[in-house]
Amino acid sequence: MATKPSNHNLNVFRKPLALFSQTPMTGFYRDGYCRTGPEDGGNHAIAALLTKEFLDFSASRGNNLRQVPGLQEGCKWCLCTARWKEAMEAAKGVEDKVVPKVFLHATDESALTNGLSMEVLKKYAAEPEAAGGGGSLEGKVPITPGTKGGIAKETH
Repeated sequence: MATKPSNHNLNVFRKPLALFSQTPMTGFYRDGYCRTGPEDGGNHAIAALLTKEFLDFSASRGNNLRQVPGLQEGCKWCLCTARWKEAMEAAKGVEDKVVPKVFLHATDESALTNGLSMEVLKKYAAEPEAAGGGGSLEGKVPITPGTKGGIAKETH
């Protein structure tokens, strides 16, 4: 379990981090949130919608996410900040599907201290988030203290 209490994680808008996905169960702590803590060396902070292109890209870099049971194109998944940034830098433009769209209301604020700017995240934000930071979803599902989950077993 994280040493940082789960109810203290904030999103990139500095508001309570929203639940992202429980099917499949995502997050470094496998609790549905893209929250990070000291045990998360990969900073699994980016809440993203997986694309075939990103899955291929990640596999080509040695992290085959398709090996995670139930994980496929179209799934919501918490990604390592560095891998998402690497895909963005390899992209041929904002519409290149190698870069998964980001859900800002569920992206941990630590992404902003790990090489990404709010401007970049907004550029790749899922609609309608690009305009309003989560719309009606923001703040509706904050982290519940005492959330339990296993730690992710992914390679980087």
